[in-house]
Amino acid sequence: MQKSHKSIFLSILMLLSMVTRGEVTDDRLMIGSFSSGLLDNWEAKEFKGQTRYQLVDLHGTQVLKAESIGSASGLFNEQRIDLQKTPVMNWRWHIENRLGKDINEQVKSGDDYAARVYVVVSGGPAFWQTKAINYVWSRTMPVGKVWPNAYAQSGLNGKLIMIALRSSTDQTGTWYSEKRNIYDDLKHEFGEDIRYLDAVAIMSDSDDSQGKVTAYYGDIYFSKN
Repeated sequence: MQKSHKSIFLSILMLLSMVTRGEVTDDRLMIGSFSSGLLDNWEAKEFKGQTRYQLVDLHGTQVLKAESIGSASGLFNEQRIDLQKTPVMNWRWHIENRLGKDINEQVKSGDDYAARVYVVVSGGPAFWQTKAINYVWSRTMPVGKVWPNAYAQSGLNGKLIMIALRSSTDQTGTWYSEKRNIYDDLKHEFGEDIRYLDAVAIMSDSDDSQGKVTAYYGDIYFSKN
C-alpha cells in the first residue's frame, strides 16, 4: 500500500540528523530570515501537487508567500536548536482566506490548514520516539485546542500534537505575531524536559479538502524570552 503524502512528510521529519547551522546573535537565533530575501537551509518536499512558496514584497517588507490549490508540500529547516539558550520561537503570519466550514480537522480527510508551523524533536532511528508540535491556523477548532494529528495517531502514539493558535475568529488579511516558549510547550505536552529541537517546518496545504488558500509567513527566530 502506498503511503499517504503526509505520512511521508512525517517520516522525513523523523529521520532528520542532528546538526547545528545557526549562531545566536544578540540573543536571537534566526531560522527564517525572509525579510532579508533568504531561504537558506529551507528544503522543499512535494507530496501531492505543489504548494507554491516564494519570497515577495508585501507593503515594503519581504515575506514568504504560500499558495495551495488542492496541493500539499512543505518547507523544512533542519537545524539543532538549544532550548536552554533560546527557548522562545517568534514569528508572524496571516492568511488571505479560509478553507471550508465542514472540515473535520481531527480526521485525515480534514487535515488541511491555511498555515502551520512545526517544531520537531527527532527520534532518529527510533522513529517512534519522534515528538512534534504543529501550531496551526485552524478553521474549526477554538484557539488553545490541542489534539493528536490524524496521520500520526497510530504510528507515533499521539506524539505529533496539534495546537490551534489562530481560528475562524481571527481576521483574514491581518498580520498576527506569535511568541511560544517551545521548551515549556514540549514539557507540558510530553511530560519531559527536552533540551534540543532538530527542525522547524512550514506547510500550507489544501489537498484533502481540495480547497485553495494563500498565506504569508514573516521571519522566524528563537530568543531567550
